[in-house]
Amino acid sequence: MTVTLADVAARAQVSPATVSRVLNGNYPVAASTRERVLRAVDELDYVLNGPASALAAATSDLVGILVNDIADPFFGIMASAIQAEIGGPGGRAGGERLAVVCNTGGSPERELTYLTLLQRQRAAAVVLTGGAVENAPHVAAVSAKLRKLAEAGTRVVLCGRPPAPDTGAIALTFENRGGGRELTEHLIGLGHRRLGYIAGPEERTTTRHRLEGHRAALKAHDIEEDPRWTVHGRYDRRSGYEATLELLRRDPTLTAVVAANDSVALGACAALRESGLRIPEDVSVAGFDDLPFSIDAVPSLTTVRLPLSEAGARAGRIAMGREEEPPGGIATIRGELMVRGSTGAPRK
Repeated sequence: MTVTLADVAARAQVSPATVSRVLNGNYPVAASTRERVLRAVDELDYVLNGPASALAAATSDLVGILVNDIADPFFGIMASAIQAEIGGPGGRAGGERLAVVCNTGGSPERELTYLTLLQRQRAAAVVLTGGAVENAPHVAAVSAKLRKLAEAGTRVVLCGRPPAPDTGAIALTFENRGGGRELTEHLIGLGHRRLGYIAGPEERTTTRHRLEGHRAALKAHDIEEDPRWTVHGRYDRRSGYEATLELLRRDPTLTAVVAANDSVALGACAALRESGLRIPEDVSVAGFDDLPFSIDAVPSLTTVRLPLSEAGARAGRIAMGREEEPPGGIATIRGELMVRGSTGAPRK
């Protein structure tokens, strides 16, 4: 059923004129009243300027790109590639489209807020990048927002993110489990049996999938995982540094450290060097993503290369309707193991 301005007014217990003033921002309204109106708008999923059904063929020239952290090269590379495909003619009357990068800072609440704002702006397309938060209420809330966007005529693409069933969103998902398994298989093949693992935030799908791949490799080779060998943290260098010191404190006999991503791996390398350990002679280090700095690290970083730019470009083309959707609306993008100088046989 279409939600009207009158419905919002009734929910907020104000007049329709007051709702209009709050949404247009052209007249002073008491803070408590404004908060009540905006809460009613969110609860009812009210779309500004008319019912969603009437807007299916009248989306704006705005394209939203959601990222966790634009300063992280993982997201910056994808966002840049997406935006490059959005530029140029294709908007209304043949004009340009405007790409807006929405930086959530990893906050589930900000993610929902941006989706709501993009819905109100009748975005032509929305691209969500990176892993999703594994929290049932949040998953349900995001799915509801994506369905609303799709129903309003917005094309929704997930890039590097697991599928969102029954939402109408197209998913280009990274094969993180397979990459995580291949990376650990490489280390086991070199002779390592005591491997520390620095995982990302526990609530993220990317974290779980990469860790599952690592554990699958250990199990396949009958290596019993010691609970002390896994530490969770953020996807940044500082986290890698602190987690590595903690791993060494828990078990100084570790011969390899597998990091959640390349930034974490750099922090791990710094902690090992400060602890008087050589890479890879004393401890091997491996990352994930193959970010631009990885090959310039000393020694260069063994990692799993994800085609971030290519995936972002494809997501942008699909979002603009310039490339066909993958069969079933889902495409799995596999990584490539890049063996470099940071891994070697364990010390005898």
